[in-house]
Amino acid sequence: MVDANVVTWVLLLVVAVSLYQGIRRGASGSAKQLLSFLLSALLTVAAIVASAILAATLSPQLQAWLSDTSTSRPGPDGSLLSQVVYTVVSSLRDLPLLRFSVLFLLVSFIIRLLLGLLARALATIAVLPLSALPSGGSVGRSIGGFIGAALGAGRALLFTAILFAYCAIFPSAPMTDYIQQSGLYREVAAQVIRPATGSLLEDRLPVFAQSFNEELGQLWQRRYDLIDADLPDAIVATAESTTQGLTTDEQKARALYDWVGSAIAYDYDKANDYIERGEWREQDPEATFATRKGVCIDYARLYAAMARSVGLDARVVTGLGYDGRGGYGAHAWNEVFESETGRWAPLDATWAQTGDWFDVAGFADTHIEKT
Repeated sequence: MVDANVVTWVLLLVVAVSLYQGIRRGASGSAKQLLSFLLSALLTVAAIVASAILAATLSPQLQAWLSDTSTSRPGPDGSLLSQVVYTVVSSLRDLPLLRFSVLFLLVSFIIRLLLGLLARALATIAVLPLSALPSGGSVGRSIGGFIGAALGAGRALLFTAILFAYCAIFPSAPMTDYIQQSGLYREVAAQVIRPATGSLLEDRLPVFAQSFNEELGQLWQRRYDLIDADLPDAIVATAESTTQGLTTDEQKARALYDWVGSAIAYDYDKANDYIERGEWREQDPEATFATRKGVCIDYARLYAAMARSVGLDARVVTGLGYDGRGGYGAHAWNEVFESETGRWAPLDATWAQTGDWFDVAGFADTHIEKT
């Protein structure tokens, strides 16, 4: 069980330090410390369970309320604050795990606050009988050491559970293999953590973490809603004239796709500067519109900005695009929401001059979203 692995020695050190503290405190002080630890652990578990249940119950209600009361997307002349509010509200409306997490944190804060008051009252009452236990002498210190060792074991279990969750969420992380090489860690994980948690930590937590990471990626991609919110009049006027007389979201989205795909030329010099020398020139939609040149992210940002200026809900998507030679490279494209069908339609204005890439079958075969 004792090996050269640092994780093993940290776990043993946790128990040893608690044992030493128990001997110093004696039976009375150690018992109070153990009681405080157990009470805190129980209240934490109760708060987590209660918060998860309440958040799961409130989440669909909040989603329905946001759908009914949320305001429409701000126009091109809207303030930055209105765009921020819209982005936050629409993100909570559209991203279920983000909505659940926000509710969980709020509910958990309230529950922990209430349970904290209860814990203080219970601790004050519960520690009174423990004061009668001996604090000094060989008997008192021996009992204190035994209680301290038990407290250390509890702390070591908690630390092992955290490491177990880390290994489950990040199986390919640099420290994962090293952690699992610890004989003591493997023994505790096999004999205690797995039987106690079942599939919660090892199977369900990684799935939840991956799904939440994908939603954070979608939220991060919405930063362009804020960065590109302030548009020049020329871009807005072009978007309005391009979609004039069109009535459906699909017709407007298609018209803007045709305009961006034909009016903007691919900037091979900019792409080569980045590929060969690592030089990147950040370019906003105004610069792309003025120069009529850009790379995929510039096409996508300009399209999304023009679409939003005429009332369409569009977003920039980043990931990998098929390079035509059997591989994939970094790429960006768009998705636009069609209210008539209630779905997000993918489109790639960068590739428009090579064929029709507006909501075509097999789009996902050549475009892999990476969050």
